[in-house]
Amino acid sequence: MCSTVKLFDSHCHLQDPRILNMAPQLIDTALSSGIKHFAVNGVSENDWHLVKQMSDNYQCVVPCFGLHPWYVAERTPFWFNALKDFCHSTPAATVGEILVEVFQQQLELAKELKRPASVHCVRAFGDLLRIMQHVGPFPAGVILHSYLGSAEMVPEFAKLGAYFSFSGHLMSMKEKKAKKMLRAVPVERILLESDAPDALPKSDLDSLFWVEKDSSASEELQTKDVNSASSSGNLSDNPAVGSKSVLPQETLNHPANIHSVLRYVASLLDMRKEELAEISFRNAICLFSFEGSKISLEA
Repeated sequence: MCSTVKLFDSHCHLQDPRILNMAPQLIDTALSSGIKHFAVNGVSENDWHLVKQMSDNYQCVVPCFGLHPWYVAERTPFWFNALKDFCHSTPAATVGEILVEVFQQQLELAKELKRPASVHCVRAFGDLLRIMQHVGPFPAGVILHSYLGSAEMVPEFAKLGAYFSFSGHLMSMKEKKAKKMLRAVPVERILLESDAPDALPKSDLDSLFWVEKDSSASEELQTKDVNSASSSGNLSDNPAVGSKSVLPQETLNHPANIHSVLRYVASLLDMRKEELAEISFRNAICLFSFEGSKISLEA
Protein backbone atom coordinates (compact mmCIF):
# COMPACT_ATOMS: atom_id res chain seq x y z
CA MET A 1 0.00 0.00 0.00
CA CYS A 2 1.54 3.29 -1.07
CA SER A 3 0.32 6.59 0.27
CA THR A 4 0.72 10.19 -0.77
CA VAL A 5 0.50 11.40 2.85
CA LYS A 6 3.40 11.47 5.30
CA LEU A 7 2.74 10.47 8.91
CA PHE A 8 4.74 10.44 12.13
CA ASP A 9 3.67 7.79 14.65
CA SER A 10 4.24 9.77 17.84
CA HIS A 11 3.76 6.82 20.20
CA CYS A 12 4.05 3.05 19.74
CA HIS A 13 5.67 -0.03 21.29
CA LEU A 14 7.33 -1.97 18.48
CA GLN A 15 9.59 -3.63 21.07
CA ASP A 16 6.54 -5.24 22.72
CA PRO A 17 7.20 -8.99 23.09
CA ARG A 18 3.93 -9.76 21.34
CA ILE A 19 5.24 -8.28 18.07
CA LEU A 20 9.01 -7.95 18.52
CA ASN A 21 9.89 -10.79 16.15
CA MET A 22 7.58 -9.32 13.53
CA ALA A 23 8.81 -5.75 13.92
CA PRO A 24 10.92 -5.68 10.73
CA GLN A 25 7.93 -6.67 8.60
CA LEU A 26 5.56 -4.33 10.45
CA ILE A 27 7.98 -1.44 10.00
CA ASP A 28 8.43 -2.18 6.29
CA THR A 29 4.67 -2.27 5.75
CA ALA A 30 4.12 0.91 7.73
CA LEU A 31 6.89 2.71 5.85
CA SER A 32 5.30 1.67 2.56
CA SER A 33 1.99 3.13 3.77
CA GLY A 34 3.53 6.58 4.29
CA ILE A 35 4.69 6.49 7.92
CA LYS A 36 8.13 8.08 8.04
CA HIS A 37 9.02 7.91 11.74
CA PHE A 38 8.05 5.96 14.86
CA ALA A 39 8.52 7.13 18.45
CA VAL A 40 9.06 3.74 20.13
CA ASN A 41 8.39 3.93 23.87
CA GLY A 42 10.01 1.63 26.39
CA VAL A 43 8.11 0.70 29.54
CA SER A 44 10.64 -0.90 31.90
CA GLU A 45 14.30 -1.61 32.51
CA ASN A 46 13.78 -4.93 30.73
CA ASP A 47 13.02 -3.41 27.34
CA TRP A 48 15.11 -0.23 27.18
CA HIS A 49 17.95 -2.10 25.48
CA LEU A 50 15.51 -3.41 22.86
CA VAL A 51 14.31 0.12 22.10
CA LYS A 52 17.91 1.32 21.79
CA GLN A 53 18.81 -1.58 19.50
CA MET A 54 15.77 -0.87 17.32
CA SER A 55 16.80 2.77 17.05
CA ASP A 56 20.35 1.73 16.11
CA ASN A 57 18.96 -0.54 13.39
CA TYR A 58 16.34 1.84 11.98
CA GLN A 59 16.86 5.50 11.18
CA CYS A 60 13.08 5.92 11.28
CA VAL A 61 12.85 4.94 14.97
CA VAL A 62 13.04 7.57 17.71
CA PRO A 63 13.94 5.84 21.01
CA CYS A 64 12.03 6.71 24.19
CA PHE A 65 12.94 5.34 27.64
CA GLY A 66 10.60 5.39 30.62
CA LEU A 67 9.14 3.38 33.50
CA HIS A 68 5.46 2.58 33.18
CA PRO A 69 3.56 2.06 36.48
CA TRP A 70 2.54 -1.46 35.48
CA TYR A 71 6.21 -2.35 35.86
CA VAL A 72 7.00 -0.35 39.00
CA ALA A 73 6.94 -3.48 41.16
CA GLU A 74 9.59 -5.07 38.95
CA ARG A 75 12.02 -2.15 39.04
CA THR A 76 15.43 -2.47 40.63
CA PRO A 77 16.73 -0.03 43.26
CA PHE A 78 18.88 1.47 40.52
CA TRP A 79 16.17 2.01 37.92
CA PHE A 80 16.40 5.79 37.82
CA ASN A 81 20.19 5.77 37.44
CA ALA A 82 19.77 3.24 34.64
CA LEU A 83 17.17 5.46 32.99
CA LYS A 84 19.48 8.46 33.17
CA ASP A 85 22.34 6.40 31.74
CA PHE A 86 20.21 5.32 28.76
CA CYS A 87 19.08 8.88 28.13
CA HIS A 88 22.56 10.40 28.45
CA SER A 89 24.16 7.73 26.24
CA THR A 90 21.43 8.08 23.61
CA PRO A 91 21.23 11.75 22.56
CA ALA A 92 18.33 10.94 20.20
CA ALA A 93 16.16 9.60 23.05
CA THR A 94 13.13 11.13 24.71
CA VAL A 95 11.55 10.13 28.04
CA GLY A 96 8.51 7.86 28.04
CA GLU A 97 6.20 6.15 28.47
CA ILE A 98 5.37 7.36 31.94
CA LEU A 99 2.19 7.68 34.00
CA VAL A 100 1.29 10.00 36.83
CA GLU A 101 2.12 7.50 39.60
CA VAL A 102 5.88 7.61 38.90
CA PHE A 103 5.70 10.78 36.91
CA GLN A 104 7.47 13.73 38.50
CA GLN A 105 10.97 12.27 38.71
CA GLN A 106 10.97 11.28 35.05
CA LEU A 107 9.35 14.54 33.98
CA GLU A 108 12.08 16.49 35.75
CA LEU A 109 14.67 14.40 33.89
CA ALA A 110 13.10 15.24 30.54
CA LYS A 111 13.09 18.94 31.42
CA GLU A 112 16.74 18.77 32.54
CA LEU A 113 17.72 17.09 29.26
CA LYS A 114 15.60 19.56 27.25
CA ARG A 115 13.79 16.69 25.54
CA PRO A 116 10.12 15.77 25.16
CA ALA A 117 8.37 13.36 27.52
CA SER A 118 5.47 11.07 26.65
CA VAL A 119 2.82 10.75 29.34
CA HIS A 120 -0.25 8.51 29.55
CA CYS A 121 -2.88 9.82 31.93
CA VAL A 122 -5.95 7.77 32.85
CA ARG A 123 -8.66 9.59 34.82
CA ALA A 124 -6.10 11.68 36.73
CA PHE A 125 -5.89 14.85 34.65
CA GLY A 126 -6.26 17.11 37.68
CA ASP A 127 -3.25 15.47 39.34
CA LEU A 128 -1.33 15.59 36.08
CA LEU A 129 -2.01 19.31 35.63
CA ARG A 130 -0.91 20.10 39.18
CA ILE A 131 2.39 18.25 38.74
CA MET A 132 3.03 19.86 35.36
CA GLN A 133 2.32 23.29 36.81
CA HIS A 134 4.76 22.56 39.63
CA VAL A 135 7.58 21.27 37.41
CA GLY A 136 6.89 23.19 34.18
CA PRO A 137 6.65 24.89 31.84
CA PHE A 138 8.17 22.56 29.24
CA PRO A 139 9.71 24.32 26.24
CA ALA A 140 10.80 20.93 24.84
CA GLY A 141 7.21 19.66 25.01
CA VAL A 142 5.19 17.00 26.82
CA ILE A 143 3.17 14.53 24.74
CA LEU A 144 -0.19 13.66 26.27
CA HIS A 145 -0.35 10.24 24.67
CA SER A 146 -3.80 8.89 23.70
CA TYR A 147 -5.37 12.02 25.14
CA LEU A 148 -8.95 11.50 26.34
CA GLY A 149 -9.24 14.46 28.70
CA SER A 150 -11.80 17.21 28.58
CA ALA A 151 -11.90 20.16 26.20
CA GLU A 152 -11.86 22.49 29.19
CA MET A 153 -8.41 21.32 30.33
CA VAL A 154 -6.77 21.66 26.93
CA PRO A 155 -5.80 25.36 27.28
CA GLU A 156 -4.15 24.80 30.67
CA PHE A 157 -2.06 21.90 29.36
CA ALA A 158 -1.19 23.75 26.16
CA LYS A 159 0.10 26.76 28.13
CA LEU A 160 2.62 24.44 29.81
CA GLY A 161 3.92 23.06 26.51
CA ALA A 162 1.71 20.02 26.03
CA TYR A 163 1.03 18.32 22.71
CA PHE A 164 -2.10 16.19 22.30
CA SER A 165 -1.64 12.83 20.61
CA PHE A 166 -4.60 10.79 19.39
CA SER A 167 -4.86 7.04 18.87
CA GLY A 168 -7.58 4.49 18.20
CA HIS A 169 -8.67 4.93 21.82
CA LEU A 170 -10.33 8.18 20.74
CA MET A 171 -13.02 6.11 19.03
CA SER A 172 -14.17 4.91 22.47
CA MET A 173 -15.14 8.47 23.42
CA LYS A 174 -18.60 9.76 22.62
CA GLU A 175 -18.39 11.50 19.27
CA LYS A 176 -19.88 14.78 20.50
CA LYS A 177 -17.39 14.98 23.37
CA ALA A 178 -14.48 13.97 21.14
CA LYS A 179 -15.36 16.61 18.58
CA LYS A 180 -15.59 19.33 21.24
CA MET A 181 -12.24 18.30 22.72
CA LEU A 182 -10.47 18.09 19.35
CA ARG A 183 -11.66 21.53 18.35
CA ALA A 184 -10.22 22.97 21.57
CA VAL A 185 -6.72 21.73 20.68
CA PRO A 186 -4.51 24.27 18.86
CA VAL A 187 -3.74 22.83 15.42
CA GLU A 188 -0.01 23.32 16.03
CA ARG A 189 -0.24 20.87 18.96
CA ILE A 190 -2.05 17.95 17.30
CA LEU A 191 -0.18 14.64 16.99
CA LEU A 192 -1.28 11.22 15.74
CA GLU A 193 -0.19 7.80 16.96
CA SER A 194 -0.91 4.11 16.55
CA ASP A 195 -0.01 2.97 20.11
CA ALA A 196 0.64 -0.38 18.41
CA PRO A 197 0.28 -3.17 19.32
CA ASP A 198 -2.60 -1.76 21.38
CA ALA A 199 -5.42 0.72 20.63
CA LEU A 200 -6.82 -1.10 17.60
CA PRO A 201 -9.15 1.43 15.93
CA LYS A 202 -12.88 0.67 15.97
CA SER A 203 -12.93 1.18 12.25
CA ASP A 204 -14.21 -0.28 9.03
CA LEU A 205 -12.64 -3.75 9.05
CA ASP A 206 -11.87 -3.52 5.34
CA SER A 207 -9.51 -0.63 6.06
CA LEU A 208 -7.46 -2.28 8.82
CA PHE A 209 -4.07 -3.93 8.72
CA TRP A 210 -3.81 -7.21 10.62
CA VAL A 211 -1.17 -8.77 12.86
CA GLU A 212 -0.90 -12.43 13.79
CA LYS A 213 0.16 -13.68 17.20
CA ASP A 214 3.87 -14.19 17.75
CA SER A 215 3.93 -17.76 19.01
CA SER A 216 7.42 -17.29 20.49
CA ALA A 217 6.17 -14.72 23.04
CA SER A 218 5.29 -16.13 26.44
CA GLU A 219 1.67 -16.38 27.55
CA GLU A 220 2.41 -14.12 30.52
CA LEU A 221 3.77 -11.36 28.32
CA GLN A 222 0.95 -11.69 25.80
CA THR A 223 -1.67 -11.14 28.51
CA LYS A 224 0.22 -8.53 30.58
CA ASP A 225 -2.00 -5.68 29.47
CA VAL A 226 -5.51 -6.55 30.59
CA ASN A 227 -6.87 -3.47 28.88
CA SER A 228 -5.29 -4.12 25.51
CA ALA A 229 -6.18 -6.33 22.61
CA SER A 230 -3.91 -9.36 22.78
CA SER A 231 -3.36 -11.12 19.47
CA SER A 232 -4.27 -13.44 16.61
CA GLY A 233 -5.62 -13.34 13.10
CA ASN A 234 -3.69 -13.64 9.86
CA LEU A 235 -0.76 -11.36 9.16
CA SER A 236 -1.28 -9.40 6.01
CA ASP A 237 0.29 -6.33 4.51
CA ASN A 238 -2.99 -5.75 2.71
CA PRO A 239 -5.95 -4.23 4.53
CA ALA A 240 -8.25 -6.26 2.30
CA VAL A 241 -7.83 -9.07 4.83
CA GLY A 242 -10.26 -7.05 6.92
CA SER A 243 -13.19 -8.36 4.88
CA LYS A 244 -14.10 -10.44 7.95
CA SER A 245 -17.55 -9.53 9.28
CA VAL A 246 -16.29 -9.55 12.89
CA LEU A 247 -12.95 -9.03 14.58
CA PRO A 248 -11.00 -12.06 15.76
CA GLN A 249 -11.49 -12.59 19.47
CA GLU A 250 -8.05 -11.16 20.22
CA THR A 251 -6.48 -8.75 17.78
CA LEU A 252 -3.29 -6.72 17.89
CA ASN A 253 -2.95 -3.33 16.32
CA HIS A 254 -0.66 -2.77 13.32
CA PRO A 255 1.23 0.56 13.27
CA ALA A 256 -0.12 1.24 9.79
CA ASN A 257 -3.59 1.57 11.33
CA ILE A 258 -2.63 5.13 12.21
CA HIS A 259 -4.28 5.85 8.84
CA SER A 260 -7.64 4.95 10.42
CA VAL A 261 -6.91 7.39 13.24
CA LEU A 262 -6.03 10.05 10.67
CA ARG A 263 -9.34 9.58 8.83
CA TYR A 264 -11.39 9.65 12.04
CA VAL A 265 -9.76 12.74 13.54
CA ALA A 266 -9.95 14.56 10.20
CA SER A 267 -13.66 13.77 9.95
CA LEU A 268 -14.36 15.21 13.41
CA LEU A 269 -12.41 18.35 12.55
CA ASP A 270 -14.12 18.70 9.15
CA MET A 271 -10.67 18.67 7.62
CA ARG A 272 -9.22 16.85 4.64
CA LYS A 273 -7.07 13.94 5.78
CA GLU A 274 -4.20 15.24 3.64
CA GLU A 275 -4.31 18.57 5.47
CA LEU A 276 -4.37 16.94 8.90
CA ALA A 277 -1.56 14.58 7.91
CA GLU A 278 0.61 17.52 6.90
CA ILE A 279 -0.19 19.43 10.10
CA SER A 280 0.44 16.52 12.46
CA PHE A 281 3.63 15.51 10.62
CA ARG A 282 4.99 19.04 10.79
CA ASN A 283 4.13 19.26 14.50
CA ALA A 284 5.92 15.99 15.25
CA ILE A 285 9.00 16.97 13.27
CA CYS A 286 9.18 20.23 15.22
CA LEU A 287 8.73 18.45 18.55
CA PHE A 288 11.23 15.64 17.91
CA SER A 289 13.97 17.76 16.31
CA PHE A 290 15.63 18.62 19.63
CA GLU A 291 19.42 18.87 19.95
CA GLY A 292 20.94 15.41 19.44
CA SER A 293 17.85 14.00 17.74
CA LYS A 294 18.07 11.99 14.54
CA ILE A 295 15.09 14.00 13.25
CA SER A 296 15.87 17.06 11.19
CA LEU A 297 13.60 20.09 10.84
CA GLU A 298 14.20 19.80 7.11
CA ALA A 299 12.38 16.46 7.13
